Amino acid sequence: QVQLVESGGGLVQPGGSLRLSCEASGFIFGSFHMNWYRQVPGKERELVADIDRDGRTNYADFVKGRFTISRDNAKNTLWLQMNSLKPEDTAVYYCHTRWGFSPYWGQGTQVTVSS
Repeated sequence: QVQLVESGGGLVQPGGSLRLSCEASGFIFGSFHMNWYRQVPGKERELVADIDRDGRTNYADFVKGRFTISRDNAKNTLWLQMNSLKPEDTAVYYCHTRWGFSPYWGQGTQVTVSS
């Protein structure tokens, strides 16, 4: 059974940093493309960053230069290092992968950027 468990969210001041983690189980993590999404109430979920099984990364324009996605296939763990956080980064952040036509999501972790 595929399971994705996020952690690391919280309240941070503008300009601060957080590191999100996603622990994966139930599938061969190293063989899968992994994604971080975020969602604000009333808006659609949006892709923040993705990483393929070889470590190649892509970022949404609104996080380029501030966020870094990484993975450790031996530890079945995905990370999102978030620096220079802005109030508009406030959202629930989700770990995601897809197996065939089936998407899998974690439960999400809340990130709040506020002074």
